Amino acid sequence: MLDKLGIAGVLGVVVMLGGIAVVAWQAPIVAAGIAFVVAGLGLIVYGMIKNLMTAFGLGGGGMGGMP
Repeated sequence: MLDKLGIAGVLGVVVMLGGIAVVAWQAPIVAAGIAFVVAGLGLIVYGMIKNLMTAFGLGGGGMGGMP
């Protein structure tokens, strides 16, 4: 997974987790809410990219493409 993210992606994950940790230090309930929002956004982006790749015939398992 780390090779797919690259340096900027790994640094982004570290900064994001650090920010949630700082919030959790003061307000654990708020930090849990932020973590759920971030996870939800990640799932939305994943779904959009997967659908886009399938539309271009890169998703695999769809109709069309080479056997």
